[in-house]
Amino acid sequence: MQNWTIVIPVKGTAASKSRFGPGDHRDLALAMALDTVEAALAVAPVIVVTVGGAEFQSLGATILQDPGAGLIAAIEAGLEGVESHSAVLLGDHPALRPQELQDALAAAERNPRSLVPDDDGTGTALVAALRGARHDLAFGPGSRAAHRERGYAELEGQWPGLSRDVDLAEHLEELAIAGLELGRHSRALAGRVAS
Repeated sequence: MQNWTIVIPVKGTAASKSRFGPGDHRDLALAMALDTVEAALAVAPVIVVTVGGAEFQSLGATILQDPGAGLIAAIEAGLEGVESHSAVLLGDHPALRPQELQDALAAAERNPRSLVPDDDGTGTALVAALRGARHDLAFGPGSRAAHRERGYAELEGQWPGLSRDVDLAEHLEELAIAGLELGRHSRALAGRVAS
């Protein structure tokens, strides 16, 4: 889908996935981000906003250095200059499959701006804007309602790997219970967290 560009911000610090509990979860966060980027690259060009980023570049993503002013600023930096339809996906969807992302973006072409809610029901898994429509981002607690208030139409579809972002160790267990396979980068590390 060359008419889309997908922006994925990746934190990449010791605080990554702090809600998993004590310890440094950078390796797991990186693995999940690599799986997310790899799936997205099978659908459309991807811009990863991060610090460093050689791992993502080796997959074929375009790398933009994080300006260091928070999540929204990182995403906006990634969106700057994008002339195609644009989507924003956070880097914590380790069970994402290209076909479901492709289907969600196809559905998004019916609205100037749209969103896919996350499995928890209060957050946002994906936002999309058609060419010429500016994003008005509201990622953070309660982002689903905030994005809707800002004019994003909610998309309906069965996209389990897309809607299940992984913020907690229990979310990895939920993916396993649902029979959703993690991407190749996340499998070994997820086992360590679950144990």
